[in-house]
Amino acid sequence: MSERRGARRSAGPRLAAAALAAAALASPPAGAQTPPPAAADPWARLPAILAGIRPPVFPDRDFPVTRYGAKPDGATDATAAFRAAIEACAKAGGGRVVVPPGAYLTGAIRLRSRVNLHVQEGATVLFRQDPAAYLPVVLTRWEGVELMGYSPLVYAYGERDVAITGKGTLDGQADAAHWWHWKRGGHPESQKPDRDRLFAQAEAGVPVAERVYGAGHYLRPQFVEPYRCENVLVEGVTIRRAPMWVIHPVLSRNVIVRGVTVVSDGPNNDGCDPESSTDVLVEDATFDTGDDCIAIKSGRNADGRRLAAPSERIVVRGCRMRAGHGGVTIGSEVSGGVRDVFVERATMSSPRLERGIRIKTNAVRGGTVERLCVRDVEIGEVGSAIDVDMLYEEGASGAFTPVVRDVLVERMSVARAAHALFVRGLPASPVRGLVVRDSAFRQVSRGVRVEGLADLSLQDVVIEPARATEEKR
Repeated sequence: MSERRGARRSAGPRLAAAALAAAALASPPAGAQTPPPAAADPWARLPAILAGIRPPVFPDRDFPVTRYGAKPDGATDATAAFRAAIEACAKAGGGRVVVPPGAYLTGAIRLRSRVNLHVQEGATVLFRQDPAAYLPVVLTRWEGVELMGYSPLVYAYGERDVAITGKGTLDGQADAAHWWHWKRGGHPESQKPDRDRLFAQAEAGVPVAERVYGAGHYLRPQFVEPYRCENVLVEGVTIRRAPMWVIHPVLSRNVIVRGVTVVSDGPNNDGCDPESSTDVLVEDATFDTGDDCIAIKSGRNADGRRLAAPSERIVVRGCRMRAGHGGVTIGSEVSGGVRDVFVERATMSSPRLERGIRIKTNAVRGGTVERLCVRDVEIGEVGSAIDVDMLYEEGASGAFTPVVRDVLVERMSVARAAHALFVRGLPASPVRGLVVRDSAFRQVSRGVRVEGLADLSLQDVVIEPARATEEKR
């Protein structure tokens, strides 16, 4: 510890003192209630949470898709074969629907209870690029708002004990000419008019059954979406080229995402987005994405408040984040609230990694984010190592004041960053209870930016400014 303390006596105090001074400027509003103090050791809750997260168990029966007519040539449409194999498996009481080595072309896959879609090593499931392959519409959630939209590529609704396993590959085949161009404003197939209309419908309370966005509309489907499911496992597979968000459990409970590799650098290609879900474990996964690697959500604006379903008891451990807007993010769709999130043993590094640990919300989203615990995170290169932004997008111009409190970061090591801490709270709702301890931020080119922070505790923290040569890089 002598080196750390020595560095703290030199460059560290100057930047840390600036952060503390800025934090002192944010005083709580008159009449505000102080939240109850956090437990002495918030990590003490983790073992009980993990004990409640268990993988589903399946009968020892196999249903190869080739038995039902699927051809491993990558050209013959196997949609009917996948459907028949899944129905046979479910009717028999469950088991594995096996995808043997080879390439299989299909449209939407809908899983049933007690069905494990097992993609063997050497097998690739290629998803059709025609939007019509994902009709009829199903109940789904798009950027935190419910609608009747294109089916996710792999979908389950209201099922128990479902899984996707194996060492094979799921390839959404999205690219600049298929799905991703719907993101572009001004394009004839731009998502913007549909997105604006959907959000307006949600604010106006239009029933979900009347929010129909199928043929002729341009809201991209998610890749893997268990919706209102219980006991879900996604393990071992590689997932590539998603239309939009990649793994998206919604309103689900007891979910494990383990040992997956996500490589998908298109627009809004978040790696794993638990939304309004409870008891979720994401571990030993690798993310190389075009947006947030992991983003925890709970619904957007009026629609999130209508369902009022938080995401809680979320555990992220042993994951690798190679590129993305954020390594582990909470938000911005957090109107239902997020609490009890534990992140440990993560590695992150890329010139394209914008933020390490991130919370983003605003006064239109509202919601409470509380009890985020982070430890043993190693970051090579990042924009902002710790980023809490309550002025994201619409900022303070809304009627639903968000709350962010009780954030603990321990043993974070950062080799190079623009900001060690970037915090923007609201005057009416400053960030409370931010604690950083036993951490080192080196080659920091822009120091610390803090506003709207009620209290900040830096304990044995090094913040080392970048050298002049580093700042020019």
